[in-house]
Amino acid sequence: MQIKMRKTYLFGTLLLFSTTFSVLMEQGCKNKTKPVNQGDFQFKEKLSDYGFFKGQLKDLNPAAGIFSYELSTPLFTDYAIKDRFIVLPAGKAIKYTESGALDFPDSSIIIKNFAYTNVAHQKVMIETRLLVKDPKDKKWKVMNYLWNKEQTEAVKHITGARVPITLLDEEGKKYFTNYQVPNTNDCKRCHIKDGTLTPIGPKARNLNFTLSGQTVNQLSQWVAKARLTGLPELSKVHQLPVWTDKKRYSLEQRARAYMDVNCAHCHTKGGDAYNTGLFLDYQETNADHLGMRKAPVSAGGGAGGLDYDIVPGVPEQSILLYRMNSTEPGTAMPELARTIVHKEGVELIREWIKRLPKQK
Repeated sequence: MQIKMRKTYLFGTLLLFSTTFSVLMEQGCKNKTKPVNQGDFQFKEKLSDYGFFKGQLKDLNPAAGIFSYELSTPLFTDYAIKDRFIVLPAGKAIKYTESGALDFPDSSIIIKNFAYTNVAHQKVMIETRLLVKDPKDKKWKVMNYLWNKEQTEAVKHITGARVPITLLDEEGKKYFTNYQVPNTNDCKRCHIKDGTLTPIGPKARNLNFTLSGQTVNQLSQWVAKARLTGLPELSKVHQLPVWTDKKRYSLEQRARAYMDVNCAHCHTKGGDAYNTGLFLDYQETNADHLGMRKAPVSAGGGAGGLDYDIVPGVPEQSILLYRMNSTEPGTAMPELARTIVHKEGVELIREWIKRLPKQK
């Protein structure tokens, strides 16, 4: 009798343990956050939910496995401070491509943060944009996160916003503007190529340089850390000139590089402004495509009564410069990403047009 009771007790205990263990395991599976590469990616509500950064969020101190990068000639956005990061899935690497954006593996995330310097010389966060290569359909998806006034969090924001800010440029000049946070459709307009959303900045030629204070080329560092594969000898990799570097690059090279970064993502074959016939890629050689005495197709009132995109030797008669030097909606170019005239960029293009041989 005692032996039978002992067996019954033991069986009941084992049954209870087994049931409890199963329940705990099921709850654990439900609470566990699945990694991005399991094919069920969804944008999270808050930037902090991703775990991209450790410590205070606004410090943008990348967590393990996340790395920063820089571009040799970046896009101008109202003198914004930009921080760029890449998240790669475990064990995966980017593949080198000779032209266009590098080939990122599925589940890659490109992070781009925008901030400004206020009058107290403090860095103030505005927005963080994410580009994610969704493993479900292998297509890039975009989302924006707007920072709160307390600088403690950025929240998913789809509809765009106008943020009043007072900023200092690189020379300490003060500007007041309503910074434009794009909506997701605005982002898609700039990132569209042949009908497909694609990254703009991370091209081999934009990354092929040695960062200030370092001694090893950025792309070579990626290879050494198993972040990039297929890179040929650096001498065979195209390099976009740095538009601010007057010592190493000619006026022609710097002006063309500036237009490539600031204009060519739309003004390219397959881009949002393809119908204009104005193509400003760095590698473009056709004078008509570059706007030399080319009549505008769809500028309308934005042309300012001028006849040609570029009049060689006569910057004041060139529509391209006129639109760069404006902040008026319908006239300003680029029409997105800025509310302030980039005076340094305008002067660069003005001088370039001025020195172009006049055509009879």
